[in-house]
Amino acid sequence: MIVNNVELEMTAGKESQFPSHGLPEIVFAGKSNVGKSSLINTLINRRALARTSGQPGKTQTINFYNIEDEVLFVDLPGYGYAKVSKERREQWGQLIEDYLTKREQIVKVVLLVDIRHKPSDNDIMMYDWIHYYHDKVVVVATKADKIKRSQLKKHISMIEKGLNMKEDDIIIPFSAKTKQGREEIWRVFESVY
Repeated sequence: MIVNNVELEMTAGKESQFPSHGLPEIVFAGKSNVGKSSLINTLINRRALARTSGQPGKTQTINFYNIEDEVLFVDLPGYGYAKVSKERREQWGQLIEDYLTKREQIVKVVLLVDIRHKPSDNDIMMYDWIHYYHDKVVVVATKADKIKRSQLKKHISMIEKGLNMKEDDIIIPFSAKTKQGREEIWRVFESVY
């Protein structure tokens, strides 16, 4: 997709702040610092609309990006980051759970995992959760430029086994640096909205 018009429509810290116009929503979930904001920026050809940081836990609200008035990209706070209070983590958890279970506009939930590492317990739990509520999970394996091309199949297999991925799920290696996977991800998105 060629993206000309995109804006951060809403940063929501509570359910009453979610957009109400009914555009389809594609949701990005993953642990802190896995590259959700970098993926969004790459998909929309922007350098810094979605704020990136070397510091885990930067995204602390649910951020809604309006793409061409056709679809919303939804950036969830990362999970598994310990340097926030337990109370704050519980608030995020409840907000995210309410959003993911009640929001009718969701057409796809994308799980991001770091291609270099085996899926964590939190990744597995999120994958299982997504699979329970949505068919055909899309897993984006980020930071593909950080491994040798010859290691790609091995790492993809490690993630497929670690998540116990179903046969009709999709895994796409992605690099924000080289833009590997960008067009493939867009093709998947365009088939669902």
